[in-house]
Amino acid sequence: MPILTSQRLQEYRAETFRTAPGRRVYSRQEAIDYVNQRGFIFFWPIKDVTMPSLWAAAAGDRPVADEHDDPGHITWDWKDSLLGARRWYYGRILRRRNTILSLATAPYFYALTPNYGDPQSDYLQQYEDGQLTNEAKAVYEVLLNEGPQDTLELRRKSHLGNSSRFNKALDDLQIEMKATPVGISPVGAFRYAFIYDLVHRHLPEIPEQARLIDETAARVELLKHFFQSVGYATLQDVRRLFAWPPEPAQTALVGLVSAGFLLDGVELQDQAAGGFALASFFDVDSR
Repeated sequence: MPILTSQRLQEYRAETFRTAPGRRVYSRQEAIDYVNQRGFIFFWPIKDVTMPSLWAAAAGDRPVADEHDDPGHITWDWKDSLLGARRWYYGRILRRRNTILSLATAPYFYALTPNYGDPQSDYLQQYEDGQLTNEAKAVYEVLLNEGPQDTLELRRKSHLGNSSRFNKALDDLQIEMKATPVGISPVGAFRYAFIYDLVHRHLPEIPEQARLIDETAARVELLKHFFQSVGYATLQDVRRLFAWPPEPAQTALVGLVSAGFLLDGVELQDQAAGGFALASFFDVDSR
């Protein structure tokens, strides 16, 4: 069984996560370039999930600061200023957490959603099949019929007085890439609220490009980006991040092993279970 040392993996991730000395992200354009390079990252680091984040790339490998004047919070400005700018895709995608996708990678995520052909009617079929909640349907229909809305107006027009039900509906629509934040509105007590629009209206090229991508190809492409970022992961890690069923997740991984991109059965030093690692760690075929 091939063995990957913890030091080698840590050094690799320090480069890909941009936490190594001299590798920080210092500007909005560098942030865009970083997302394009990685394919997808979290906005903030997520507990118990190994993935690059914009926070760590800008602020280093440390917890998110509570202090509002921490220099790492420049990431908020970058994120807010790019909402609606069509330079990347932002929304709650992986693990229902804030995720940033490159525009090149977004169609592969979209290809794995239950969005098919007609945004005017697909959601109704989902609702009839019990795959879309009444709350998510109500929010979607406000956006569909009335255009982009800030969260205050969206909640009022969808008649969802319960904040937890409204927030869950918004999360559900973002996870399925039906709706996405496209701007900031100075409303409410904090003078800060997201403006949401429908993905097929705001970024119509994403659904169009996704039509040509089958689910297996989408999973393979996303796993390539994931392993190029993290270097090593187990099947459980993959399933926990992407929420894929075991069989298609395993199929995509086996495909990457067959292609010489990954090695299976790699033992990470000081861990009992084996996993998958980039073949390039071992100087073997990594096409």
